[in-house]
Amino acid sequence: VFVHFLDTDRALVLLEEYCKKLRKPEEQQLKKAIRKVMGIFKSSLFQALLGSLTEKATRHGTISQSSLTASVACDVLGCPKD
Repeated sequence: VFVHFLDTDRALVLLEEYCKKLRKPEEQQLKKAIRKVMGIFKSSLFQALLGSLTEKATRHGTISQSSLTASVACDVLGCPKD
């Protein structure tokens, strides 16, 4: 059950690529926020919580691993709810 780690690594790569494109002064606040999210994704606490949630959810068949990762990421980033 290592899919969540691969998803997190992929998200970090994409966020890093996006950050490199943010060069304008008015984009620096966004860049700072993205770097903060990246720090959270890299933290051992986040990885442990994600692993625990993934194991419980997949064991009970309540959610797929990839949708759980997306859900946690949206909670952290403040994505709009449907």
